Amino acid sequence: MTNTEEFYRIKQLPPYVFEEVNALKARLRASGRDIIDLGMGNPDMPTPPHIVDKLIETARDPKAHRYSASRGIIGLRRAMARYYERRFGVGLDPETEVVATIGSKEGFANLAQAITAPGDIILSPNPAYPIHAYGFIIAGGVIEAMPALTPEQYLSGLSAAIAASATSPRAMVINYPSNPTAQTVELEFYKDVVALARKNDIIILSDLAYGEIYFDAPPPSILQVESAREIAVEINSLSKTFAMAGWRIGMAVGNQRLIAALARVKSYLDYGAFTPIQVAAIAALDGPTDCIEEIRQTYRARRDTVIEHFAMAGWEIPTPDASMFAWAEIPEQYRSLGSVEFAKMLMEKADVAVAPGLGFGEYGDGHVRISLVENQQRIRQAARNIKRAFQNN
Repeated sequence: MTNTEEFYRIKQLPPYVFEEVNALKARLRASGRDIIDLGMGNPDMPTPPHIVDKLIETARDPKAHRYSASRGIIGLRRAMARYYERRFGVGLDPETEVVATIGSKEGFANLAQAITAPGDIILSPNPAYPIHAYGFIIAGGVIEAMPALTPEQYLSGLSAAIAASATSPRAMVINYPSNPTAQTVELEFYKDVVALARKNDIIILSDLAYGEIYFDAPPPSILQVESAREIAVEINSLSKTFAMAGWRIGMAVGNQRLIAALARVKSYLDYGAFTPIQVAAIAALDGPTDCIEEIRQTYRARRDTVIEHFAMAGWEIPTPDASMFAWAEIPEQYRSLGSVEFAKMLMEKADVAVAPGLGFGEYGDGHVRISLVENQQRIRQAARNIKRAFQNN
């Protein structure tokens, strides 16, 4: 290998689509432009005070600055189990069925490392959050990406892919409420998925990171299906629920064998999150829920503002049932541009940043993702800018 040759695993990763859009955003801001950023799903609300207070209190203890536990301290794992019991009626053993992760992304990536052998086939939705595919690609797996513009389309694709596969797939990925499409499913969907996976001996990895950001019925957990724990692990997070994205704290729960494999990999790679963050996470999970409702209602108000005012600008967007995103088809007159060029056009002509759907997979290219991370006044301004850009373009 020469010094100029690309490293093997890096060669498996395509150019990061968002880099092109982010570079343009940085250049425009450097020139003095006020870009209204509806691109990255980065919560802007403050973490509730009682959680911050617990972090500060614990950080004052010199013992809290020592190495923590890679699986998470037992108090946090018990709090995570209590949360699942309250929210979903699912009883979990905190010793064998719960691991605290350094955010859901780390949990997903290390679980992929734990279960994937080179060449294993992984069934993954497309469009999807990038770690759902690339965590496995980095681990040496082979992704079979299937259209997932609706849950029904994805479920049908799963059945067809399994039937057509010469080698039984190793795992399948499920993500509802979905990032980026914001769609939700009911428990019957999970029952069908679990039955399909059990019949074909396929592991299920379910991502429920947006399970508390909902506007109608509370989304279910796959673990509410009675036999799900035979084959499934669910990844969850405090990032969106408590506006704690930068704290990096999440959980993996479910099948004992899979949880043990994740814990084993983590034991070689990290010592867990900073102990005061874990203690503060206990305060979040066991604490008052009015802060969750306040965060949820803020996203609801922003969602409604996006739908109403973007429609006034000439851009009809479906109303999402959950998540902090709206998934919007590119207006017909701009569809030929594709999502990357359309996103760049919005920045250059309207000072509004959105995430191009291509960044979530080729089947997302006709759409963009709009994040609800600016206040209502800024969203209304974004809509006015877009209306002017549409009229002048």
